[in-house]
Amino acid sequence: MSRKREHESEKDNGERWLLTYSDLITLLMIFFVVLYSMSKVDAERFQAVAESLNKALGGGVPAKIEMAKSPEGPSLFQTGTPSSKTTVPGKGSDPNNTTQSASDANGVNKNLGQGNTDAESLSIEGIKAKLDKFAADNGIQSKLLSSIEERGLVVSIQETLLFESGSADIDTKAREILRNISTVLAASPNQIKVEGHTDNLPIHTVQFPSNWELSVIRSTNVVQIFQHEGISPNRLSATGYGEYRPIASNDTTVGQGKNRRIDLIILRSKYDVTEPNNHPLITEPLVPATIPLESK
Repeated sequence: MSRKREHESEKDNGERWLLTYSDLITLLMIFFVVLYSMSKVDAERFQAVAESLNKALGGGVPAKIEMAKSPEGPSLFQTGTPSSKTTVPGKGSDPNNTTQSASDANGVNKNLGQGNTDAESLSIEGIKAKLDKFAADNGIQSKLLSSIEERGLVVSIQETLLFESGSADIDTKAREILRNISTVLAASPNQIKVEGHTDNLPIHTVQFPSNWELSVIRSTNVVQIFQHEGISPNRLSATGYGEYRPIASNDTTVGQGKNRRIDLIILRSKYDVTEPNNHPLITEPLVPATIPLESK
């Protein structure tokens, strides 16, 4: 009797591997189900999230993130645009030429402002270096100052370099200085704000009733020169702050001289959303809404 029970116990122990096998098969099935569910990406939702992230982190014009499509479905993620130093043979390019520079003769990269903040920082630093060298070569480094801030490159030009006191006219020497500055700025796609500033000394003439008018006309005249020198007008804007944005104390003559200035702001591309340069055209005339009169 004991021998029969021992034989049945050995038989039960020999079939225990089936439990392990069935558990393993179940786990594998769950694993592949999870993989299959993860592979089904909502392409439209992913594109919307990618563009919003690029817009928030990279700049005003988001780098496009596309999902390469194949017969098996989405498989690759491509961020941004192809490198400016790479050409694809058979697409109208020389198959022997595998590198192509995207910089112009001045060495300023033209493919900026598209969310590539590293390249944009290098461009802003390059513009600053060129302008600093120009100021040093002409002995005006104390009157033409540049600094890199969060919003972009700020080029501060003191009043005495461009205008006579209480005047907005730009003479030949000042026009030549602005022409040289414009050759550096023209190669960059960034928005350019021209800001006029004065000290707190009041002015009251027929042409300039207050410092507001003086600062605005000065910045507008600088914008017109930049446009004449080839900078696209939809990149330019003129602003006058009068005496209300000082950078030094107006209690001293030196401080007043620093406050009388023109600031050129080369904005980072992320501020394109606040400085739009493309607007939908209104093709149909606006017709005022009419309210039907109730019949008596």
